[in-house]
Amino acid sequence: MRVHIVSDVHGAGTALASAAEGSDVFVCLGDLILFLDYDDPEHGIYADLFGVEHARAYIEARTANRFDDARALSDAAWAGIGVTDRAQRWTILESMVRLQYENLFAAMPTPALMTFGNVDVPALWPEYIREGHRVVDAEVVEVEGQRWGFVGGGLTSPMRTPYEIDPADYAAKLDALGPVDVLFTHIPAKNPLLNYDVIARRFEVGAQSITDYLEKYQPRFHFYGHVHQPLSARTRIGRTECVNVGHFHGRERPFVIDL
Repeated sequence: MRVHIVSDVHGAGTALASAAEGSDVFVCLGDLILFLDYDDPEHGIYADLFGVEHARAYIEARTANRFDDARALSDAAWAGIGVTDRAQRWTILESMVRLQYENLFAAMPTPALMTFGNVDVPALWPEYIREGHRVVDAEVVEVEGQRWGFVGGGLTSPMRTPYEIDPADYAAKLDALGPVDVLFTHIPAKNPLLNYDVIARRFEVGAQSITDYLEKYQPRFHFYGHVHQPLSARTRIGRTECVNVGHFHGRERPFVIDL
């Protein structure tokens, strides 16, 4: 069974449309929206709203872990376009997120198994999924006699991305799965090799609860994304092979494996 897996699409709709070609099963592990393009600041919602120079400065502050500075830049940028009410900010952002979702869900292959990333807005997905799209979160899917478990979202972090979950709640979603043959999540287990981004030069958030789950149940594979340029794209935790499926926005090709 040939499986194509993508994660961290971040607006790459053209490449997404052909990502399932040649596969038996297609899986998307989330992060569809492009708020900021760290590789090309000319693209993304923030550049569209506030201009390229703001996007560059904002990216620089976040990359350096100067999150207070980044929030101050954001506040000034919103004020610069006459928006001081935080509720109004979301109204504007939601309209731009909807435009991206309209294009991305139209490009999403069918059939597809999908879960949420931390840079997603789950409440909006039901309006855009098409026939053949199955959204799976804290749930097990039987595929050709195999148990595939899915848990979406990220953990609370200084980044304050749209879909971040309290660690205890995230652990509860994992526990609800029970044993599986393959685990699919957006974020990795907590492990320095898997969490460190060599370009951003920082540790991204990994989940200790995933590490605990892998040590307890030892699924054959754990597939995830989130860390765009990991120090190590693959390692083992016990008998489980942990695989970062790659930054689809940058690679524009799926991870391919026979299961």
